[in-house]
Amino acid sequence: MRLLVCGGAGFIGSTFVRLRLGDQGDAVTVLDKLTYAGRQENLQDVLDRIRFVHGAIEDPLTVADAVDGCDAIVNFAAETHVDRSISGAEAFIATNMQGTHVLLEAARERGLRYVQVSTDEVYGSIESGSFTESSPLIPSSPYSATKAGADLLVASYFHTYRLETVICRGSNNYGPYQHPEKLIPLMILNALAGDPLPVYGDGRNVRNWLYVEDFARGIGHALGLGQPGEAYNCGGPDECENLDAVRRIIELAGANESLIEFVPDRPGHDRRYSLSSEKLRALGWEPRVRFAEGLERTVGWYRDNSWWWDPIRSGAYRDYYERQYGRALGA
Repeated sequence: MRLLVCGGAGFIGSTFVRLRLGDQGDAVTVLDKLTYAGRQENLQDVLDRIRFVHGAIEDPLTVADAVDGCDAIVNFAAETHVDRSISGAEAFIATNMQGTHVLLEAARERGLRYVQVSTDEVYGSIESGSFTESSPLIPSSPYSATKAGADLLVASYFHTYRLETVICRGSNNYGPYQHPEKLIPLMILNALAGDPLPVYGDGRNVRNWLYVEDFARGIGHALGLGQPGEAYNCGGPDECENLDAVRRIIELAGANESLIEFVPDRPGHDRRYSLSSEKLRALGWEPRVRFAEGLERTVGWYRDNSWWWDPIRSGAYRDYYERQYGRALGA
């Protein structure tokens, strides 16, 4: 296929790009704004095999240039960090909602297949059991609200215009190339550096962990086999409390549990996420990487790739970290 991958220089998007180049031999155009979390370094091993367009999905002219000659659009482009959405939602509204509208219009005008990459957070929190694709959308944060709004807009383009749309919602992803504002890489890098590990609230929030390559394959199944107008949940094989994940990271990094520092919980913090993936499994997908194995791989990758994360931890991220947690990172 000839794919336009929006947000393809981000964490999950770059993993998907490498997968499609390797497994499918697709012709890939990447459109990315290159914000703090979207970096060409994430694609440094495949840049010579893709067409790269620097720009925003909110810009119709940029999108028109990027989508020329493509068969399908896969949209990863989004502002994704809940904490940042709480302190300022404007960028989330612009990219996650307005940008999605621009992409849908481009797909509608050209008759393209469209895949929206979404999140389990659109469903809100669940005490027991798992969300299915028919569960109501009850988002809890400005981030998840803008993703839910985008999902509803995507669904409306199928029902109103019969646009060939598919939505794929993933549980909490982790793996190489993830920005250290997110829980797993934050804890890994702080543990490796001997910095305190800030844990929200009591640390008992439960997450369903999905290795990034498994999610990328799930999106590929939705792209190739998903029925137009349908949504597909892509959940990980294991769930655990955040505090247990942090303790395992400490063990793998050779650090000490005395580094754990409980900090005030963030507003509206969802207690538990869980997705039922039976609908996607019926298309032939299943997760291959259990959390224990994936976490060990991930800690090893960050330990061995300081060239990737050191410019982040020594740059503007330091200012964000100090604002967020009330203390500075170590040297």
